[in-house]
Amino acid sequence: MNEVPRRPLGGFDVAPAQPATPRGRYRGRSGPICALDVGSTKITCLIGRVESDGVLRVLSVGHQRSRGVRAGSVVDLDQAEQAIRAAVAQAEEQADLQVRELIVNLSCGQPESRHFNVQMPMHGNAVGDNELRRIVAEGRARAYAEGREVVHAIPLGYTVDGTPGVRDPRSMVCETLAARLHVVDASVGTLRNLAACFARCDLEIESLVAAPFASGLATLVEDERELGVTVVDMGGGTTSLAVFADGHLQHTDVIPVGGQHVTNDVARGLSTTIAHAERMKTLHGSTGAVPEDDRELLPVPLVGEDDHAIAKVPRSMLVGIIRPRLEETFELVRARLEDAGLGRAAGRRVVLTGGASQLIGVRELAAHVLDKQVRLGRPPVLRGLPDSAAGPAFAGPVGLMIWAATEGQIARDLAPAGLSGPPGPIRRLFTWLRERL
Repeated sequence: MNEVPRRPLGGFDVAPAQPATPRGRYRGRSGPICALDVGSTKITCLIGRVESDGVLRVLSVGHQRSRGVRAGSVVDLDQAEQAIRAAVAQAEEQADLQVRELIVNLSCGQPESRHFNVQMPMHGNAVGDNELRRIVAEGRARAYAEGREVVHAIPLGYTVDGTPGVRDPRSMVCETLAARLHVVDASVGTLRNLAACFARCDLEIESLVAAPFASGLATLVEDERELGVTVVDMGGGTTSLAVFADGHLQHTDVIPVGGQHVTNDVARGLSTTIAHAERMKTLHGSTGAVPEDDRELLPVPLVGEDDHAIAKVPRSMLVGIIRPRLEETFELVRARLEDAGLGRAAGRRVVLTGGASQLIGVRELAAHVLDKQVRLGRPPVLRGLPDSAAGPAFAGPVGLMIWAATEGQIARDLAPAGLSGPPGPIRRLFTWLRERL
């Protein structure tokens, strides 16, 4: 199936492999950047801009408890619309501007990673932007599958006349140009529900970015991206993975298990409310037991009983509920990495991020189960970002801002309107919805 190059939903689709921008300095992008992280427990909206000195500034933060979203997917359009509207409105009021398009994270639709090798004859001509677009379009066409939509098509490197390892082949003269592409796609049905929700909010998705990709951009240093590292983003409803090597995203995956599942286990095991289970997990939760845990008693209000029905349970009981679920989560992570066959590319290092990664002892448990070096990843401190939004739980939205200022900017520079082609299915859906809502 031939595919005309078009403006992609995701990013990096027409960008050649390029050296990273120095950390803390970004290419200039005109106008505001609006990033929206749609999670299962919270919805976060950041509005910012790249200033004249190349520094990314956050102008405002909107933050709301998530509703109508489960495991990253929209399950209730009305509730999700209300939560998204509230988060965006809060950020707009603080920044004193109105946004229309947003960079949105993708953790729904069962995203999958695949690799393709694409080759095209050059007949002794120099490589230009058009040739790079054609080779990426060919890779997207090969990746086409019924019911799936390509989100990212990332060139991992080029081969010029049999010589591999070329990062940017433009202006090079050759007989044959080949590229190795990493394609990430997702279920069209799930993306349509997400698009319908944004259309009801009078908003458009400028670009979709795989959630672990964004988290990796926010938490990794350049040496980690080059040598090989696995990012594990532990969210409320999902745990997403991203493997970086040679400076590029090599693999992504999403496991439908997250911090909410730990909370639900605590609520069931102790017969208490979801709200109190979350409070106990946050204040007293841990993955490792100590002798004092048997003597430390925690008050537990029983679900359905009156306010005076409070039980006392040892902290060791809470730890005994939390640890098995997190062990299972990291065992699933290990199994997914083994099934992907990445081996050496995944490296010996793991970076944990996301709200659920802040639980005491998670780092040590991950190191034990995964048999790798593990550190906790925090996003960089951006100018204007409040301290309350500087922890691992905000790695995703900060990464979306960084993507818009770097990889997303490269994609836009190489995609003039005359070559962007017809819109993809999600943009066509936006047009259809706007005409009827």
